[in-house]
Amino acid sequence: MNEQVMAAAILEKLGGRENVASYAHCMTRLRVKVKDASAVDRDGIKKIEGVFGLVVEETFQIIVGPGTVSRVAEEFGKLTGEEENFDLKAAAASNKAELNKKNATPFKRFLRRIANIFIPLIPALVASGLITGITKALIQGEALPDKSQIALILLAIGGGLFTYLGILVGINAAKEFGGSPALGGLAGILIINPAIADISLFGENLLPGRGGLIGVLFAAIFIAVVEQRVRRFIPKSLDIILTPTIALLITGLCTYIIFMPVGGWISGGITAGLLAVLDAGGPGAGFVLGATFLPLVVTGLHQGLTPVHLELIAAIGDDPLLPILAMGGAGQVGAAFAIFAKTKKKRLKRAIGGSLPAGLLGIGEPLIFGVTLPLGRPFLTACLGAGVGGAFQAYFNVASTNIGVSGLPLIFLIPLNEIALYVIGLVIAYGAGFLITYLFGFKDEMASEFS
Repeated sequence: MNEQVMAAAILEKLGGRENVASYAHCMTRLRVKVKDASAVDRDGIKKIEGVFGLVVEETFQIIVGPGTVSRVAEEFGKLTGEEENFDLKAAAASNKAELNKKNATPFKRFLRRIANIFIPLIPALVASGLITGITKALIQGEALPDKSQIALILLAIGGGLFTYLGILVGINAAKEFGGSPALGGLAGILIINPAIADISLFGENLLPGRGGLIGVLFAAIFIAVVEQRVRRFIPKSLDIILTPTIALLITGLCTYIIFMPVGGWISGGITAGLLAVLDAGGPGAGFVLGATFLPLVVTGLHQGLTPVHLELIAAIGDDPLLPILAMGGAGQVGAAFAIFAKTKKKRLKRAIGGSLPAGLLGIGEPLIFGVTLPLGRPFLTACLGAGVGGAFQAYFNVASTNIGVSGLPLIFLIPLNEIALYVIGLVIAYGAGFLITYLFGFKDEMASEFS
């Protein structure tokens, strides 16, 4: 099914153009807010050819896979006659009653909002991480002189995002919490501005970047809240002048006195806590982290870990958590191969064949929602296979130098002396997922819906 036909079918099952309040897309999902959730044909969406699954949270998230999703979103926009991300504020409360029915805790809702801040940044993080990682690998392998102009240019292209990431995070955070994006960007600048190194408070000079992305999130969310509160008391004629000025002044003072030190304390605590767990738990901790990552992906909360990965890299220079969590996708790939080997159902084989390339490249949602999760038990055996790979990565302390997609592409973000270990762990997770699923996780009669 081509993207235009798929978009039309999705729109029909969502209740038509009149029922669409807003939409956006990430790497694998078309995310649609609807006005009336009862008008959506959920089973019909799942049966559309090319749709791997459906997740219902704040939005209806239709999983169509990487590459395809951007083209489907483009065609969807043409059919609705609107631009992506239109009228998001007006639609923000459209599914509030449904969320309450789903027993969404305040903590889960908060994590989803944090995820919403980082999801739009994923393509930039992946691109920058890969360019930087590959360049550093070439330099370490002496295939590229470290002071050559080509190396310097590539490092500048890949590393620029991480220098100014706080600004982009601030923009998205302010948008997510109802503030002006430009003021959110200013909140990020407050943290990273090199000029603050000359400021001394309480006997210490301020350190640019202290508090990291945690501090940026505090400042950006705070400036959005202050902006909304101040606007209530400012005459409309003076709003454009006084509201942003007052919001920035208050936020600036609070950032340097409160948010930077508190953010630094929290960032340090997160880093120290994770490292302590990995040091004390070793392979056991790696098993638990690897085995529980896929359920986190199902809820969509895994994107909320992005600031944790970035804080680890900022604090210790690498990220020992990402290779462990990457085993989640590897265990699932192994499970998918096992199902493919055992099943006689052609439709199931087609679904696996269409999803496996993305899975090998670290994008596991098509396999999760199109194959293992609907079958039930294979999802659990995939988690166990992931745990075995996670235990291996934790035992050998494999770490990435940047963040990006997992699976095979993560090889480019692993130091040269650890690449072999990462690949061995990947193969172990593939093998464990395959073996456990083949022996205990799948029988063909489980796949009745693929007949």
